[in-house]
Amino acid sequence: MAKVKKQKWTKFRHKVVRNIIYFPILFYTRLAYGIKVKKFKEQGKRPYLILLNHQTPFDQFFCGLAFKGPVYYMATEDIFSMGWISKLIKYLLAPIPIKKQTTDVKAVLNCLRVAKEGGTIAIAPEGNRTYSGKTEYINPSIAPLIKKLKLPVAIFKIEGGYGVEPRWSDVKRKGKMTASVTRVIEPENYLELSDSELYKIVCDELFVNESETGGFFYHKKRAEYLERLFYVCPQCNSFSNFYSENAKVECKKCGKKVEYLPDKRLRGVGFEFPFTTVNEWYEYQKSFVNKINPLNYQNEPIFTDEITLREVIPYKKKVVVFKRAKVSLYGDKIVVEGSVASLNFEFDNVLAISVLGRNKANVYIGDKLYQLKGGKRFNAIKFANLYYRYKNYKKGDENEQFLGL
Repeated sequence: MAKVKKQKWTKFRHKVVRNIIYFPILFYTRLAYGIKVKKFKEQGKRPYLILLNHQTPFDQFFCGLAFKGPVYYMATEDIFSMGWISKLIKYLLAPIPIKKQTTDVKAVLNCLRVAKEGGTIAIAPEGNRTYSGKTEYINPSIAPLIKKLKLPVAIFKIEGGYGVEPRWSDVKRKGKMTASVTRVIEPENYLELSDSELYKIVCDELFVNESETGGFFYHKKRAEYLERLFYVCPQCNSFSNFYSENAKVECKKCGKKVEYLPDKRLRGVGFEFPFTTVNEWYEYQKSFVNKINPLNYQNEPIFTDEITLREVIPYKKKVVVFKRAKVSLYGDKIVVEGSVASLNFEFDNVLAISVLGRNKANVYIGDKLYQLKGGKRFNAIKFANLYYRYKNYKKGDENEQFLGL
């Protein structure tokens, strides 16, 4: 039997598509984001592994404006599960799918395949857009992947993106952004390093803490949907729900309001708020969660929300399980109650929980993948945070800081 020749991942049409959309994308990004993207003139004809920090939903396009030719982006399976839209994206751009928060050997093999074919690959090692303005956790597995690919590494740094479009917001603010290649690391230089040494270089080069840097970013609704990020009140020192409107966010438990200023600082309304930046509040919230005993929250839910529950058929479609359901988050499980049935996601059986987009949560359990999608004010972070706190606690790693992002 004749051996079937495997089709190439990289195709000529990807270059054609890139050239067609280049100027429309350039025009839109300048208009919507006020960004200045510096072209990487030293690129030549070599393929690269591009590593970028992740600030906005448009980061991949900023990257594409800096590099010549098609760039093959690593993307979560969520964009491959939207029926015909996903098929169109795959045909035109051929991104490399990866399962978030899980070990995905197939994604690594696909990267090796693209590299072998001479394609340029782009990866955001954080795997998550920053919620706080500070670069999120980077998985150490990025170091061995770099060594496997043996491509020159281009560090692509985006700055100002958190100010213009925070992950928790629905609006873009008027402000300034920049994006450029800040360093190139050649294979002959990094192959002689240990994985830990290479990992440290990647983390250092991609680190940005925009919660504390300057700049002004203007919009009337600059605090709206901060409740997608916060679920612990520093004034109450407890779990809480919040409500935001225009430039202020309010704790529903104590009634205290905090204003989000154009320079990204926080200010208490009529009282002295203990934090001056979103990142300081974010770090306090993580510290709060890392101190709780999740087993103390097994009988009564910590939070309840209204959601739509979908089962994700990876790389195909999403199927509605409950169009309207009540979801209850406990210290050791998630319970989803529909009108005629319910599902229990015991944390002992859950493989991972990830946060997608602004406020969706994916729950990996057995061979199933479920997605929790709430309303505009739905907070998905708390599901990942409480899940990872439980797993760390049960493993005896009570001092482990990683909470899913």
